[in-house]
Amino acid sequence: MENPWILEPLYITVRLVLALVLGGLIGLEREQSNHPAGFRTHILVCLGSALIMLLSLYGFGQFADEPNVRVDPARLAAQVITGIGFLGAGTIIFNGSSISGLTTAASLWVVAAIGLATGAGYYYAAVVTTVFVLISLWILNKVEKKWMGGKQTKAVQIELLDRPGSLAVISAVLKEKGIEIRKLTIHHMPPSDTGEERIQIRMFLRLSKPEQMVLAADELQKVAGVMNVSME
Repeated sequence: MENPWILEPLYITVRLVLALVLGGLIGLEREQSNHPAGFRTHILVCLGSALIMLLSLYGFGQFADEPNVRVDPARLAAQVITGIGFLGAGTIIFNGSSISGLTTAASLWVVAAIGLATGAGYYYAAVVTTVFVLISLWILNKVEKKWMGGKQTKAVQIELLDRPGSLAVISAVLKEKGIEIRKLTIHHMPPSDTGEERIQIRMFLRLSKPEQMVLAADELQKVAGVMNVSME
């Protein structure tokens, strides 16, 4: 009977190569979408997870028959799931009221799971999960943008002279471009060189396409009294 605590080098190589391929496929999609964690990062996470799973399963086989020794193959794997959270957190970016990088953080987490499954020899589960992840990242992303709006929130600051009707004009410009105002605050600023009162309007806007804000900013610059328009 073969020793369950020993794995031949050929099978170790097969598992590591498969982890490299599966992690690379998901990383390639993230790389093409210009996300912070791309091709190499996903490969390294998947490879590292597979190696840790192999180590957890077969690295301590020589101690399995020792008295008073209990081998727990799941212990190291559990630490990978916990530790990958710190790497995923580094890809999450807060920008005003919007958050980006959550999908990439989730992809790193699932790539770690794929690596663990590959290292444990669950090839079918690892391959099927990779296919489902690629469907979620690529196909469903296109479906979401086309049919679900794919709306995002942008923070915008407008500095302008405090004149009657200016806010109504700004609101009309945004509405014409299909942009929804979610939150608005007004702050008073020091008077201009001509002595006119100035205000700063900070808004959080909901839009479905980034180019909407570019067109709106161009129109806002033409509004009488507007001195500066900036976006985050």
